[in-house]
Amino acid sequence: MPKTAAPCIALLSTAISMDYLVKPFQRVVPDIDLRIGRSLEDLGNLDQIEAAVCWHPPQGALARLTNLRLMQSLAAGIEHITSDPSLPQAIPLCRIVDPGMASGMKAYVAWAVSHQQRFMPAYLKSRSAQQWVEQPIVSPAKHRVGIAGLGILGLDCAKMLSNIGYSVSGWSRSEKHGLPSAIKGFHGAAQLGAFLATCDTLICLLPLTNQTKGFLSGELFQQLPRGAHLINVGRGDHLIEKDLIPALDAGWLSVATLDTFSHEPLPPQHAFWADSRIVITPHIATRTDPEVIVRQTLHNLDLIKKNQVPTNQVDINLGY
Repeated sequence: MPKTAAPCIALLSTAISMDYLVKPFQRVVPDIDLRIGRSLEDLGNLDQIEAAVCWHPPQGALARLTNLRLMQSLAAGIEHITSDPSLPQAIPLCRIVDPGMASGMKAYVAWAVSHQQRFMPAYLKSRSAQQWVEQPIVSPAKHRVGIAGLGILGLDCAKMLSNIGYSVSGWSRSEKHGLPSAIKGFHGAAQLGAFLATCDTLICLLPLTNQTKGFLSGELFQQLPRGAHLINVGRGDHLIEKDLIPALDAGWLSVATLDTFSHEPLPPQHAFWADSRIVITPHIATRTDPEVIVRQTLHNLDLIKKNQVPTNQVDINLGY
């Protein structure tokens, strides 16, 4: 039997270096044809490319790949791809689903919530001043945490926080059935205000769609208990950035922990850097295992070649 030709796959990103995926791909398919680039000029013969693994690919690039059969995000989010108005609608677009991501997200969220709820910034300040100063001890049961977005990651975080002892509620666009009894569920626009009133800490883990872009706004912050803590581990565009510092100044929020931003890396001149009330981490809440990206990409391309539906394909019109 003739040997099957190794696939030709483009690793496309204008935001990060994709070199870290080369060795994982080569371990699985030693003779794979990988094209790495920030622009089409880096990719050689475009007609040979069958799949594109993307993280913020250049606008218009995917439409120029005439034999493209798979568009694969290297993470769960796909809005960095669907924001391209020239995106080829007929080509399958898939997200990565990595069970290991939940562990990383839960660890980050547990830290972000408890870091503020247990007054750790004050203890760090006392440590620097060599002062033994005790802060109030507040039981987790008396601190209400709300999670906007009860998908896989959101629900896992809700269960984890509930197990620690926090009072947890969750909100989603549509009703979620079968929630654990310890987690109070809210859904839809009609119940959003009631949900926000329960959030001493608000965690955003929503998918980014046209409906959720700008969800974290000044209008929303005013509906939270005064002095609430905002944690955004969703997407940068969930937050209307110009509304955040005024909300902190007005006391609607007391602190914000942000792991994701509309523009990454966050520009050095950005106002958030100078505000000590804003905790900044560089999009590290959780990461997809490179081996998972490789396995799912190759599996999806194989399914498509067999005229089968790839795994974790998204509806481009819905955005998830």
